[in-house]
Amino acid sequence: MFACKSRQVALLTVASLIFASSSSSVFAQDADWKKTHPRRAEVNARLKNQNQRINQEVKEGDMSKAKAAKLKKEDHQIRREERAMASQNGGHITKQEQKTLNQQENAVSKKIGQ
Repeated sequence: MFACKSRQVALLTVASLIFASSSSSVFAQDADWKKTHPRRAEVNARLKNQNQRINQEVKEGDMSKAKAAKLKKEDHQIRREERAMASQNGGHITKQEQKTLNQQENAVSKKIGQ
């Protein structure tokens, strides 16, 4: 009976250690992800600004809700792409990736004032 209890304690201890070590690595990755990087901040600030511009156009009656939804969907796709790029680079995006994202944002931006 004592051997069975000590085996259970040993198994629980090992399981706890495995869980603790895997949890700490997830937290470390999450901390890397949340770091603000200037290129990511610039891209995301532009996306936020464009969203506000779209909302203003709808509010003023200069843009239909359908067109606003389409443009927001395009911006959302850009944001997903930015996050995917950052996840491959330790939470950062490269200058070339930033340039690519900015070109995509420019295309959406031109559609906002039309």
